[in-house]
Amino acid sequence: MSTDASSSTDKNIVDLTRKHRDKAVAKAVRTTRERLQSGNNATGAFAPEMLRMYLSSSLQGAAIMPVLVMLVGGVGAYLDLRPELYLWALLTLSVHALNIVLARKAIKSEITQTTVGKWRTALLVGQVAMGSCWAVFAWQDCSACDGNTYILYKGAVLLIVLSITAMANMLLRQAVLVGFLPTVLVLSLIAGTTRQPLDIGLTAMFTTAMVFFVYVTDRLYQNSLRLMSFQTEKDDLIAELEVANSMSDEARRRAEEANLAKSRFLASMSHELRTPLNAILGFSEVMATEVLGPLNNPLYKEYAGDIHRSGQHLLNLINEILDLSRIEAGKYELNEEAISLLELADDCIGMVQLRARAKNISITPHLEQQLPQVWADEKGMRQVILNLLSNAVKFTPQGGEISVKVGWTAGGGQYVSIRDNGPGIPEKEIPVVLSAFGQGSIAIKSAEQGTGLGLPIVQAILAKHGGDFKLKSKLREGTEVIAIMPASRVLQSLPAVAETQAIEPRKRQFA
Repeated sequence: MSTDASSSTDKNIVDLTRKHRDKAVAKAVRTTRERLQSGNNATGAFAPEMLRMYLSSSLQGAAIMPVLVMLVGGVGAYLDLRPELYLWALLTLSVHALNIVLARKAIKSEITQTTVGKWRTALLVGQVAMGSCWAVFAWQDCSACDGNTYILYKGAVLLIVLSITAMANMLLRQAVLVGFLPTVLVLSLIAGTTRQPLDIGLTAMFTTAMVFFVYVTDRLYQNSLRLMSFQTEKDDLIAELEVANSMSDEARRRAEEANLAKSRFLASMSHELRTPLNAILGFSEVMATEVLGPLNNPLYKEYAGDIHRSGQHLLNLINEILDLSRIEAGKYELNEEAISLLELADDCIGMVQLRARAKNISITPHLEQQLPQVWADEKGMRQVILNLLSNAVKFTPQGGEISVKVGWTAGGGQYVSIRDNGPGIPEKEIPVVLSAFGQGSIAIKSAEQGTGLGLPIVQAILAKHGGDFKLKSKLREGTEVIAIMPASRVLQSLPAVAETQAIEPRKRQFA
């Protein structure tokens, strides 16, 4: 088969690649996924949200610092009863209160890209003021303390305050640096003045701790920013998918409505067309058989036969369309009874035998004898076998062979297999010929094209019975179609119950 014929078939039947579907949805999802994987943190875009998160966490932990200040003041008063420590505690609590008021005012206002810089500067100033209070604490000394007790106490307090402040301000960049830079300067001044090893060690340890916490808080800030970016990108992707899903549902709903409308239209039109067509068939048959008298012109008799054959062909096509419409609309009901697949296959072979002989095609039956009956719709199963046999005769060339088998399946069901040595079907065209109105390239070139509804109707009828349909074909080797009935449809014959055996238990009951 040529490439041109293949491309023409695909163009007229179906696009097998299906790349044209859902292009807009795929493009939107791909763009969002690339944006998600690009790693762009968009710092400026998330600055207002990060500041709001910082204000919320600051207000939630507002009670920690006053408790710590009062605890430090209480222990300091126990070590040294100077009033300066009380003034320091009062100053520190006042600055902390002002910072809380500032945070409340900021969170109540609308923080935007234009105002975020102003609020961030104000909050950093508040941190500088709070850090200056701790610098005042670091400057103080204890004359009543023995040895280096107060230096150790001061160093422990400053490290605890540094760690608490770092954790509380990780969402506000540079807060730790600007907040405790005054304390570092004071400790450096004390160490440079006293030149005591303990003061120098305290300054070095506190400075190192501050640098470490500045690095840690910056990393935590970057991670928080990255997580927020990923969360936003994920939300965007979910939104895109929801929109795509909504569009897909709407498209499917419209397609189902259109398909239902099409089925109803075809069913209505088929019914309306069959009424006048039956009259045409009846009158043409009367004319062809010269029931009312001989026709003077033999050509008229030939024309009447042509009319009858064409009308019969059209009626068969209309019946196929009507059957498929009923199946799609869910109106196809099974009239089930006990039937024999052997008898049906034999009858169908007889019905197509004349057409097969006209093309010098031999039909060889291989029927497994003594098969039990199956519970099925006789009309539907006859249509299945007849459609498959008609296709085999239609596409088998002159002098070909057709093999019909009926027997058991491995699972205990029954099957009807029809194999021919015709031109076969290309592998990529098998899904096409199994679809409604689908025709392969061989069928398009054939003089007997049909509508492409035979195999879809066969599949639908077998599916109504719970059965299965298989099509195996190789180009230039032939085609085999198999209609399978499930084991649940097979009626196994049971031995009759002897009358004496049935009556005996009754006698025992009345004894």
